[in-house]
Amino acid sequence: MKIAIIGSVGIPSKYGGFETLAHQLVDHLSDKVELTVYCSAQQYTKRPKCYKNAKLEYISLNANGMQSIPYDVISILKAYKKNDVLLILGVAGVFILPFVKFFSKTKICVHIDGMEWKREKWRIYAKMYLKYTERLALFISDSIIADNQAILANVPEKYHYKTSMITYGGNHANESQLTKVLLSKLEIDFDEYAFSVCRIVPENNIRTILNAFKKENKKIVFVGNWYDSNYGISIWQDFNEEPMIKLINPIYNQEELDALRSNCSLYIHGHSAGGTNPSLVEAISLSLNIVCYDVCFNRETLKGHGYFFKSEGELRSVISKKLTYKSSKRELQEFANENYNWNKIATSYYALFKDLYAK
Repeated sequence: MKIAIIGSVGIPSKYGGFETLAHQLVDHLSDKVELTVYCSAQQYTKRPKCYKNAKLEYISLNANGMQSIPYDVISILKAYKKNDVLLILGVAGVFILPFVKFFSKTKICVHIDGMEWKREKWRIYAKMYLKYTERLALFISDSIIADNQAILANVPEKYHYKTSMITYGGNHANESQLTKVLLSKLEIDFDEYAFSVCRIVPENNIRTILNAFKKENKKIVFVGNWYDSNYGISIWQDFNEEPMIKLINPIYNQEELDALRSNCSLYIHGHSAGGTNPSLVEAISLSLNIVCYDVCFNRETLKGHGYFFKSEGELRSVISKKLTYKSSKRELQEFANENYNWNKIATSYYALFKDLYAK
């Protein structure tokens, strides 16, 4: 059985949920199926042909932004004749799928992500396009994946028969010791701090979070891609000199990121769009004390194991207190293992692939 994974930046994963998903599927399934992962040549200076028994194919475009459309389309056109199943992560390039379905019997499985068209970063025409391609994916795909029950609730009932609910895993994140060497390297002199990590985009409520910590005079370490947009640069300029706020550029070393996360007093999650967000799942797997933006996706992911805020005032009210865990660390670990374990998730994907292949 030959499976192509399309739509991620690539592997080895550097960041992002789709990249981590592709990486973990290779780790868990490459001994059972023949996997090919399509990667952005723009993001990898070294381009090996294989990684852990998976083939790697490189496309000379960025996987994100406006280039994501031709990136996905070219990947699909390269893959459809050579594979039994295409796992397409996201809906940017699915307008080409009617062509693929007409000329081949390749099975199409689309991960519709977190209702991408609702994200604030997209302008009106981009939102209209993404909404159209999402509906097209629902109609023409052989199988649909939603990663959160709240997303499944927005899928029309007539498509429920071919929709699978498969979350992300978080157990690749590990508790790590926070060393003086790492603190010195990152120029952090905090003894106790809140922590957040995300892409610096408007729907992640970064200004709301940083304003709340500034006004409450509380310490926070925040990791993100500050210099990738005017939005991020403006936030950096406004908050980088604040003595209680430490803004850090992206960290791709998993152990360093885990050390900063697993030793924080509070994990702050500001995502207002998307489905089951990978960084939130990782925080659950690390048994962190979580404060989360109050939307249905996050409530469905946490299922009561955390605190919520909807405004700067509500966040200030939460962080002004000495918060105790809503659940014990043991309860969080059991919850994470039951719901966000990569072994179980990979098994679900494998069962789905086998079912599609048999049809």
